Amino acid sequence: MYVVESRGGAISCMLLSLLFLGTWPAILTLLEWRGRLPQHTYLDYTITNLLAAVIIAFTFGEFGHTNDGQPNFLIQLSQNNWPSVLFAMVGGVVLSLGNQSTQYAWAFVGLSVTEVITASITVVIGTTLNYFLDDKINRAEILFPGVACFLIAVCLGSAVHASNAKDNKEKLNKLQGSQVGENSSKPEKAKAGTASFLIELENRRSIKVFGRSTLIGLAMCLFAGICFSLFSPAFNLATNDQWNTLDDGVPHLSVYTAFFYFSCSCFVIAIILNITFLYHPAFNLPKSSIKAYLNDWEGRGWAFLAGFLCGFGNGLQFMGGQAAGYAAADAVQALPLVSTFWGVLFFGEYRKSSRRTYVFLVGMLSMFIVAVGVLMASSGHRKN
Repeated sequence: MYVVESRGGAISCMLLSLLFLGTWPAILTLLEWRGRLPQHTYLDYTITNLLAAVIIAFTFGEFGHTNDGQPNFLIQLSQNNWPSVLFAMVGGVVLSLGNQSTQYAWAFVGLSVTEVITASITVVIGTTLNYFLDDKINRAEILFPGVACFLIAVCLGSAVHASNAKDNKEKLNKLQGSQVGENSSKPEKAKAGTASFLIELENRRSIKVFGRSTLIGLAMCLFAGICFSLFSPAFNLATNDQWNTLDDGVPHLSVYTAFFYFSCSCFVIAIILNITFLYHPAFNLPKSSIKAYLNDWEGRGWAFLAGFLCGFGNGLQFMGGQAAGYAAADAVQALPLVSTFWGVLFFGEYRKSSRRTYVFLVGMLSMFIVAVGVLMASSGHRKN
């Protein structure tokens, strides 16, 4: 079994995890903007998400020397470690519920704001819980200023959303006035950031949001953030047994075994919810079926890629957290840095916005850059 032991190795895992976890939401958003039903996309995503955990378990979890204190993945499957397994599975359940909520929240309040709100809630609650569960191995004088940066970031994220929504409303009002009497016989492709682009997007996307309150999206962000804040502490309990639930002599779950059970429960919840949503969709989406899903190959490769990125991103986060403390590993929640980059580059988010919106946006991203550096600097070293 491969074990990350050095501080540098843990930080490398966190940085790679940050890239992966910030990219997969952008892919799912792209597919929704192209009109693919989110139920179809999420079913594809969850298959490769589980496959990533299986690959990690049979590679990192099996390579190298094993002993009675650190058994390999396959050996642990037959051991009496069910209390820890249940903690891992609870973590997978809340993560699945959180991911499901964000998939719809992206449509209502945008990729960037959704990631900012959920990530900030996750850090404030989850990092605090992990700090105490890890017996304070992370330096509090560095860790909690980093948490404060996330709090500032969420305030700036709310300001970005409010300012951008105002900008979009002004664009649509101007377009409505300018189109009176215009000849639209030669339509041109709308440029990102324009009112015409917003209208084209609304007509093309699978989730229609015009006329709906953004409070729906913000409520889903709040729920998702609470779910995300619990999955890492649950995983922490699964791998380190701080509550002494295992029998004497039973080794703690390795990261790879815990991640396998974690991903299995995440998979089961996602399958149940999304098959239900095929026949009873939310937000007036069209009904679908298993047959329609199986025949829908448009964008399936991208959805598979998103699942792999999320799966490997979560696995790397846990590998880094087991070595340097799960509180420090919450630095990967600065994923809005990556998501916002993709949102601006590919989706036209914040194009042609006001100067006020840009000021808030730069301030928000600056706080995340500071926060990720500070949280990683608080990394400790877990004693085996």
